[in-house]
Amino acid sequence: MYTLYHHGSSVCAAKVRFAMAEKGLAWEGKYLDILAGDQFKPEYLKLNPKAVVPTLVHDSTVVPESTVICEYLDMVEPATSLHPTDPWLHAQVRYWSKACDEELHPACAVLTFVVSHRHTIARLGKEKLEEFLSSTPDMSVTSDWKTKKRMFVENGFKAAGAAEALKLYDGYLKKMEQALQGRDWLVGDRFTFADVSMTPYVNRLAMLSLSGMWTNGRLPNVERWFNLIRQRSHFKPQLLDWVPEQLTGDLRDNGARSWPEVARILNIKT
Repeated sequence: MYTLYHHGSSVCAAKVRFAMAEKGLAWEGKYLDILAGDQFKPEYLKLNPKAVVPTLVHDSTVVPESTVICEYLDMVEPATSLHPTDPWLHAQVRYWSKACDEELHPACAVLTFVVSHRHTIARLGKEKLEEFLSSTPDMSVTSDWKTKKRMFVENGFKAAGAAEALKLYDGYLKKMEQALQGRDWLVGDRFTFADVSMTPYVNRLAMLSLSGMWTNGRLPNVERWFNLIRQRSHFKPQLLDWVPEQLTGDLRDNGARSWPEVARILNIKT
């Protein structure tokens, strides 16, 4: 029995849902509203002290961290592994997943809060907003995320590091553009965990109305890749349908308002 604690807008939860669907695995979901603070409840903190999603419970085994979860599932269910057996191809997949965990994910957290989430949680009211910000553990997305999240929520793109996070994100899109030259997928000749890893991060940009970062001829290989990703049967159910309708609207509308500033920072002509 696989039980997944997750949330619709979490890129890491989407990664695990996508991987499990591609592997044909059934699972029971425990949905946490992370924008309302469900992840800070004591019973969940016992499973995941970082107060982040997802967390997988396999029978009585607790596995946090999205990439670790997916690697664990490929070990438990090797017949449908998303990691190549060839050592060099396997290493290339790991380069992408490692980059997501260490660099792209923190940048995505910054961008999401700066562009959209800060407006969404502001609707909680001053008291609830302060409770939300104060409840973040000292060690979460990064070792200083508690302090930085407050800064990004309060100051948006004026916050130190916000523009740099956007530029780092854009840099990975350009790395994808190079890797996809002459082929459909990021590693080798088949869909792998490298593609699974990157999908939620590119999709987050699309949901934030920031697809102009690769469309209109800017990064044609990335545009072609994402079109192939969106055609996969598990994409919509696992990456779009779990996101609450109101949150989908917030991401879209807040992102659209932020696009001129994003384009200015990246020197994209609009």
